[in-house]
Amino acid sequence: MVPVRLLTAALTGVAGTGAACLAYAAGYEVRSFRLRRVDVPILPAGERPIRVLQVSDLHMTPGQAKKQEWVRRLATLQPDLVVDTGDNLGHEDAVPSVLRALEPLLDRPGAFVLGSNDYFGPRVKNPGRYLLPDDGRRDLGSGLPWPDLRDGLRDAGWADLTNTRGSVTLADGRTVELVGVDDPHIGRDRYDTVAGPRDGGAEVSLGVVHAPYHRVVDRMAADGLPLVVAGHTHGGQLRVPLYGALVTNCDLAPARAKGLSRHTATTWLHVSAGLGTSPFAPVRFACPPEATLLTLVPQA
Repeated sequence: MVPVRLLTAALTGVAGTGAACLAYAAGYEVRSFRLRRVDVPILPAGERPIRVLQVSDLHMTPGQAKKQEWVRRLATLQPDLVVDTGDNLGHEDAVPSVLRALEPLLDRPGAFVLGSNDYFGPRVKNPGRYLLPDDGRRDLGSGLPWPDLRDGLRDAGWADLTNTRGSVTLADGRTVELVGVDDPHIGRDRYDTVAGPRDGGAEVSLGVVHAPYHRVVDRMAADGLPLVVAGHTHGGQLRVPLYGALVTNCDLAPARAKGLSRHTATTWLHVSAGLGTSPFAPVRFACPPEATLLTLVPQA
């Protein structure tokens, strides 16, 4: 039999470790913003690199001044293209804060899709459900002023890719074809409206979606898009060190919850771990908030 004093000491140690991890996850890591840099070999031989800044899952609330200032400083990277993969809002009054954070980037060529948390506000939920298989139920909060966000981004000249194909002309005159859908997580994707082969006249083509469900990413790959960018997963948000994500909140494998991976032999998928969390679960562990500078380079 284990002596009571040893059992008590062990339980105290476990509790202390858990408390320390929670304090780290909620007090430090959730505000420890990082920039990741990734090369993606998809350009034709001889093409100059194209720098794409991906911003995702801000989940902004009006008081998050540190996050706003960090995002504003991303403009010093001088990306050729900015892509916002949705879930910008975390509060009904957050549109001005999001637009302020993105303001220095709005002078660059850009494009966006929206996510479920742009349309609907966060709600208190049982965190245990997040670890269970997706049963298709969506516990949506009250509506958010997403038209104001959409109009602000459109007015700045960014391409709205809501179930739409479009193109963006970079400062050097090159053209990027963009194929986007609305958020699959809440069934708003309509890929049939954008389906078709890539534009042979563009230097490069990108697929853009908030939640990387297979039904969308597979079709983008089948249509010949060499890179698809997405968010939504938060990288798993609470990752197990030396193991990784437990869940993705979609049908993507947890091993691909963040970062660059091969989707098919001809298509890469990049999933951003994003910059925010629900205000009701403001913790991250072994998964710092991030934006990503994707440098598109020639294929080997």
